[in-house]
Amino acid sequence: MSDIIEVAEKKFNLRFEHSTENIVELFNKLYQNHPDAQTGFKNLLKIINNAFEKRSDILKNKDLSKQLNKEESWFLNNNLCGMSLYIDRFCGTINNLQKKLDYFETLGINLLHIMPVFESPQNESDGGYAVSDFRKIDKKYGTLKNLNALEKEMKQKGMYLMLDIVLNHTSNQHAWALKAKQGEKKYQDYFYFFNDRTIPDELEKTMPEVFPQNAPGNFTYVQELNKWVMTVFHNYQWDLNYRNPAVFNEMMDTIFFYANLGVDVLRIDAPAFIWKKNNTSGQNLEEAHSILQLIKQCVSVATPGMALLAEAIVAPTEIMKYFGTGKYLAQESDFAYNATQMALQWDALGTADIQVMLAAQEQILQKPYGTTWITYTRCHDDIGLGYDDKIIGDAGFNPYEHRRFLKEYYSGSYPNTPAKGALFSVNEKTGDARISGTLASLCGLEKALEHQNENEINTAIQKIILMQAQSFFIGGLPMLFYGDEQGYTNDYSYLNDSDKSYDNRWMHRPIIRWHDAYLEKNSIQNKIFTATQKLINLRKKLNVIADKKNLTWLNISNTKIAGFLRAWDNDRVYCVFNFSNTVTSISWYTFKQNDLVPKQLFDHWHQKLYSVGHDHEMLILQPYQFLILEPK
Repeated sequence: MSDIIEVAEKKFNLRFEHSTENIVELFNKLYQNHPDAQTGFKNLLKIINNAFEKRSDILKNKDLSKQLNKEESWFLNNNLCGMSLYIDRFCGTINNLQKKLDYFETLGINLLHIMPVFESPQNESDGGYAVSDFRKIDKKYGTLKNLNALEKEMKQKGMYLMLDIVLNHTSNQHAWALKAKQGEKKYQDYFYFFNDRTIPDELEKTMPEVFPQNAPGNFTYVQELNKWVMTVFHNYQWDLNYRNPAVFNEMMDTIFFYANLGVDVLRIDAPAFIWKKNNTSGQNLEEAHSILQLIKQCVSVATPGMALLAEAIVAPTEIMKYFGTGKYLAQESDFAYNATQMALQWDALGTADIQVMLAAQEQILQKPYGTTWITYTRCHDDIGLGYDDKIIGDAGFNPYEHRRFLKEYYSGSYPNTPAKGALFSVNEKTGDARISGTLASLCGLEKALEHQNENEINTAIQKIILMQAQSFFIGGLPMLFYGDEQGYTNDYSYLNDSDKSYDNRWMHRPIIRWHDAYLEKNSIQNKIFTATQKLINLRKKLNVIADKKNLTWLNISNTKIAGFLRAWDNDRVYCVFNFSNTVTSISWYTFKQNDLVPKQLFDHWHQKLYSVGHDHEMLILQPYQFLILEPK
């Protein structure tokens, strides 16, 4: 091991030397006019050096192994499949989660995104995103020792760990906030405080409201100080002031704390909001990107085995910027959520029309090589419909009417809709709203079970697997949301909890009722579980599914069917998806438009071999059927 550590130290010194110029440039871009800039920069260099010194020999060795293949990062391959979960709602505690690792292995999951577990006030936690101590596990989950034990066993099993860092704000119960309320100027400078409403009122003119129903406005009065503090999310979440280099250094040190816990992917929550400026929306600003680029440079030096995920749920053109631009292209975030594609899948499923989905792909395909997506059908959050009006218009629809239909369809108010969800964060001023509901309920399973209609149940299962299949094979790291692998429908128990009843997103954050139904052959849970398991195993077998920016959308003269080609060297896989409830077809010519014309195609999903027909002959697809076709 001593030889490995010596190599690690040499490589650290080389990385530090190579990156110093960029670190200086980015730090100065943000802080050169700040009176504490020089001290802040010296402290940052110490933080980077200390992070490497504190890194365990095991993690230093893992850093080296992850960097063996310089052409392809470890997180781009097709062997990864993740699941995102709340520990308390999934199984209670970290210790219980450790006992569930065999469950994930059986399913094929090898990366766990554990939703926030650090200390958060019980009644004002925002699901753990109002952190009162960034380095202390909330006692309801266990202890830091428990997390260390979980991480150790996950590594032994070849599994990866993702944790969140809430970069934009703290809880108003965080030590910094409490000291600020006690009048300490140092800590008041960690936040945005204002003596009166003059500046807040000016800022409010251009800053949108994140939660217009539950938390209107962007500022909260602090009675102890007779001042106003910026609170873009909830009034108990105080926005951190990144204009202060001390704040950046504190959070950079916290990032390294997580890295040295053994975190493989760090999910940076709400990065779009971390810089505020007059006469702007306070989102997606250039300085926010500079902060993320500086974080990436620092992480690449001291803890290079940890990848970064920017949770930026913004318009497609803005999402791309979180991978980096210009000199820092592909050097800002390694991952971003493909939130646009997720919403577009729901668009296609609701309308039985893939034209809006296709209209958006030119932007989505701009993702730089070497970075990747988190692909998903559901997550802990709502479903936004934030893709551009122009995209909807280019597909031939009226944007307002199109979005209104989708909101009515998925909230259950449209006549005869099979979906059962709810509208979240309705803005009465603009008409905007987002959608809550589990994958299964939005696909019609909840209503089908209420009707006890076997045909409706089977159709809902088909939709669930169709949606998962596209997200698994389109490119990126597929991330299941817990409960979806068993077809959990909306959980309305949140209505009896005063801490949650105001937020209907809790309906798609179910409490898992552990029993063996998912193992009972022919049960609904088993059908969904085994189909999901099959999708994961198939993904792992097809190396061409690795994200090498190797996706081409197929030209299909049928607006019900979406299809794409994944190709690398001589490997080819064609994926086609019928988003409609009707039998439909595509010409065999579809598969002859690229450089290699196949004679036979093997469908891995149905284990069926097709002979490619003449151009005028058709391949028939059943309602909500998909095919994963490999030339033979």
